[in-house]
Amino acid sequence: MKDTYINEILEKYRADPFGYIDSHTIHTGRIRFFVKKDEEVSGLSGEWHHIPGTKLYSLHREGNEKPTFSKSSGIVSSIRNDLEGKFVEAGEKVITIRYPLKKREIIEEILRQVLAPFKAPERAKYFFSLDVQSRIEKFGQRSVMVRPGDEILTMSLMKRDTPIYYQGEPGIIHSVYFQQGITVEQDEPLLGICPADKLPVIQKVITRVKAEWE
Repeated sequence: MKDTYINEILEKYRADPFGYIDSHTIHTGRIRFFVKKDEEVSGLSGEWHHIPGTKLYSLHREGNEKPTFSKSSGIVSSIRNDLEGKFVEAGEKVITIRYPLKKREIIEEILRQVLAPFKAPERAKYFFSLDVQSRIEKFGQRSVMVRPGDEILTMSLMKRDTPIYYQGEPGIIHSVYFQQGITVEQDEPLLGICPADKLPVIQKVITRVKAEWE
């Protein structure tokens, strides 16, 4: 991994240090918008996140109104005003919210690009294997080396547990993207694996982000 590649990634986030959340219609209906482009919106609030965010739009169907509220604070970066008052299908992207990425989020986004992902083979719940869990508890996550053929996870699907064996370049478990026992969609990354010789470079990226971003 060359410094030029790292610099390209960092420049990308300097130029656009934002995350984007797309809002898609959950069913068919006639749409009505309640926000405008460049308008600031608020996300969930309250001690238990029980207060809904800004009302973005509503879908009317068969006399019923189904409102959609913003789950994140940010700015409306795009909106399908051409659909106002029209009948839309389910799954239509109608609004995008832009929000400033925090330092931690920038690091996570960069790591997802430079680490080797180990993806979920099925939509299921996942757990670390007993051996890997024991080593993580004893030595720490980033001290656990995995090699091709190692049993690293257990997949729980339809009340059946199946061992999952690692296939990929040997490396350490640098990042964990799943919560044990929580369903993960197929092909979503479970782990970010870092070859041992690349660890100093990864640490360099993290250090630079922490130093250069407010």
